[in-house]
Amino acid sequence: MRDRGFRTIVAVLVGLAVIYFGVTGHRSNGGQGGLSGGVVLLALLAALLVWWLLKPGAAK
Repeated sequence: MRDRGFRTIVAVLVGLAVIYFGVTGHRSNGGQGGLSGGVVLLALLAALLVWWLLKPGAAK
């Protein structure tokens, strides 16, 4: 059960990092800034990928 908490925390942090860098990237290019649907979708996909990659292996 401890692995699930770690996976959750890391997945949330990755999602937040994608959102942060997606929003700051828009501002640095002279855009209005703000959160677009594409950035949210990318953050969700990144979080799900991290969640899947960190799943524990089969016990031997």
